[in-house]
Amino acid sequence: MTERKKVAFYTLGCKLNFSETSTIARSIEDEGFDRVDFEEVADMYVINTCSVTENADKQFKQIVKKAMKLNAKAFVAAVGCYAQLKPEELAAVDGVDLVLGATEKFKLADYINDLSKNDFGEVHSCEIGEADFYVGSYSIGDRTRAFLKVQDGCDYKCTYCTIPLARGISRSDALENVLKNAAAISAQDIKEIVLTGVNIGDYGKGEFGNKKHEHTFLELVQELDKVEGIERLRISSIEPNLLKNETIEFVSKSRTFVPHFHIPLQSGSNAVLKLMKRRYLREVYTERVNKIREVMPHACIGVDVIVGFPGETEEHFLETYNYLNEMDISYLHVFKYSERDNTEAAEMNGVVPENVRVKRSKMMRGLSVKKRRAFYESQLGNNRTVLFESENKEGYIHGFTENYVKVKTPWNPELVNTLHEINLTKIDEDGSVRMDFVSVLV
Repeated sequence: MTERKKVAFYTLGCKLNFSETSTIARSIEDEGFDRVDFEEVADMYVINTCSVTENADKQFKQIVKKAMKLNAKAFVAAVGCYAQLKPEELAAVDGVDLVLGATEKFKLADYINDLSKNDFGEVHSCEIGEADFYVGSYSIGDRTRAFLKVQDGCDYKCTYCTIPLARGISRSDALENVLKNAAAISAQDIKEIVLTGVNIGDYGKGEFGNKKHEHTFLELVQELDKVEGIERLRISSIEPNLLKNETIEFVSKSRTFVPHFHIPLQSGSNAVLKLMKRRYLREVYTERVNKIREVMPHACIGVDVIVGFPGETEEHFLETYNYLNEMDISYLHVFKYSERDNTEAAEMNGVVPENVRVKRSKMMRGLSVKKRRAFYESQLGNNRTVLFESENKEGYIHGFTENYVKVKTPWNPELVNTLHEINLTKIDEDGSVRMDFVSVLV
């Protein structure tokens, strides 16, 4: 009997990438491979790349080096967004044998033969216009939470973004398939599902491989709420123009959807939003936040913001800073603008010097710390439900409440992947919240 080969995966980037890595891994395991940790010696290392993070190529090279150190004879494959955008660049990295683009990554098994090293990286990447079919994915690994992909690609033309070039047009999974995947996840005693996609509010579009669609994001949410066995559903990130009041209303009364929204803003200046070709103005964002606060005062609201975009003057930046400072939001994800090849923004005038970008990023990160602290303080004294994670971190177990407050309590393995009603008591030095148990739920 031949010994099964070992494969290890490394994922860069977003939750969507994690769900896809998991799906690719399952398909490879079906082909006779055993999945091992990336820290272990394997016959093949697969790196799922990201085009959003700065220094993507630098990061990639470090991971390849790490794999080669573990096993110099291992076969190394690069897949994903960066592999679609810059395949030749990745193929030229020492040690890389195979580069697969947006559509090819799901057929990894078709491209590997005897795992012998290549002198040069072999490239298979489609014209992105051909990325018009949908592959459903979900991740299972962290026992407490799974990422369920419902949509892929994007039809928006934001001037800073390469994702449409890396992932193709907006397309969705069939509703019955999403529900089937959700049921499969819940059958494995996973308590929380996070919905992911590139532009999930656009769900429904491309359900039949064209622009025709039968379902909307609201209908997806309504149907998922009925799936038996799921304790919690979380919406990962949704564009403000696609987050409708009906969806907000539904989540506020839902059985499983938690009061947590992550809504990209990118800039609080309408002038900059227009330069970015975003599909809303600041006023729409304000309306969404006010609506959430009206029906879910305790909801957690996260915000994406980009600083140092070409043409962002000091006045524009302060407009964004002051706007967010006054808004009742809970935390920020701050992105320092970095140029991307083949984007409109890379050709724009008004380039912001790097040192100014760094300074603005620091200020925004400081604001985020302040916002999170204020949000956590507003929750003290309340009873919430926590789902505990599986890691022992310096003698403590951590978990998140439904509205995304991070809590900690002394480590107890019996708490892993269980839900409890707790009372939030005080903020610890590390910023997480201490708690008292009220009752065990699941």
